[in-house]
Formats: sequence, structure tokens, C-alpha cells
Amino acid sequence: MGRVRTGESVLSRAIRIFDAFSPDEKVLQVSEIARRTDLHVATASRLIAELVTHGLLERGPDREVRVGVRMWELASRASLTLSLRDAAMPYLEDLHAVVGHHAQLGVRDGDDVLFLERLSARDAVVNYSRIAGRLPLHISSSGLVLLAYGPPELQERILSRPLAQHTAQTITTPERLRAALAEVRRLGYVLTPGHVHDDAAGVAVPVRNGLQEVVAALSVIVPNDGRAAAQVPALMAAARGVTRSLSSPPLGVPPR
Repeated sequence: MGRVRTGESVLSRAIRIFDAFSPDEKVLQVSEIARRTDLHVATASRLIAELVTHGLLERGPDREVRVGVRMWELASRASLTLSLRDAAMPYLEDLHAVVGHHAQLGVRDGDDVLFLERLSARDAVVNYSRIAGRLPLHISSSGLVLLAYGPPELQERILSRPLAQHTAQTITTPERLRAALAEVRRLGYVLTPGHVHDDAAGVAVPVRNGLQEVVAALSVIVPNDGRAAAQVPALMAAARGVTRSLSSPPLGVPPR
């Protein structure tokens, strides 16, 4: 891959362009992409034109830019997340039917929880998470589960830096976070009433693979009315179902 004078590769610049989009901002003008990526408008325009040629970006009728269908096609081949989502969907759908609000599946990506799927309802309680959206690990119920079962170096890195606050209930001190992670490991689930939004409570449990490694978190977002703990049995049952599905051999392949 060719490099520009600064030593940054063209690929790195292209990645910055994709990072300019967010789950809530899926359409951007070239000038805004240039501003967010700190690229000259001419450079951004040239790279965008090439990405459009390959179908990785698309242009709208007013020259606005969005992520292209080709990028979605390539991303859908990410085998780990695809197999995990496929294994979880039947149980996520059952869980959603029981809860009647939000049911979601998240995995750790770096220092964030990345949501692979979310099922909702028209009158469901407010929820800031989105499919392909992120939240810092310490803020959400899914993130706390993934952090609690994550490697020690990850925990210490998160504990050693400032913790962003969404509401008065968000965990913002190392002492409180360390205690919360220990409680998650002791109970096998976590409740986060009002941590992301005052009106909502999160409940999450770990999802394990056949080796009993935590690979994801199942969570529900329900009204913050003191009844969130009632969802724990349904969540745990769904997580056990996903684990069984992940542990089963593909159709036509006998177990060893």
C-alpha cells in the first residue's frame, strides 16, 4: 500500500473515513468527512471517489456519502460475529417476547461493548444502544459483564483512567467499578438501574462458548421501576441456550 508524505498509509486514511460515520450519522457530506478525519477536502474527495468505485461507499442524489452495500456484504462474512449472532437469535427472539422491551447481544471490541443485534418494540423504554453501536465498557450492563470476565490487563487499564459519566448512577470511581466487577463474577449477572438513562435499567448475563469462555453478553433494557431483577432467570436461560448452540457441531458433522 502506498504511503503519503506523513508516513500514513492510504489504507489508514480510508479507515479514518469509515470511522467518520456513526450509527446515528450514516450520511455525511464530503466537507464534514474531511473535517472529522482531519484530511484536506481534495484528499478526502479523491479517496471517497475511489471507495465509491469499489462499492465500499455510495453517493446520494445530493452528493452526500454513505457506507456502501459492498462494505456490508464483506462485513457480514466476519465468521465469529456471524456465527454468534446466528446462534443467539432464536433465544434473543424468545427473550424479547418475554420482556417486551429491548433484548440485545453485545461483544467486546477494544475498550467498548459493540452491539451485534438489538430487538425492540414500539413502546419500549428509552435505550441509547444501536446495532453496530458502541458504549464504553464501564457504563452499560453488557459492558460490565464483558469487563468482569475480561483479562486482568483490560480491567486495570479501564480502572486507571477517568470514567465517563452519563447519569448520577453511572459508575465513575475505580473503587466502585472494582466492587461491581467482583459482584458480577459472584452473582453471574449485573443490574444497572439508571446508569445510562434515568428511566431505564439494564440487566446482563455472560454468554459462554463450548470451552466456557465468555464471548458475549445478553442484556435487556427495561423500565427503571425496581423490577429489573425479575428478568434474570429468563436471561440466564437464554444464555444457556446460546452456549448449547455454540457447543453443537454444524449440521452433518458428527461430534468428536
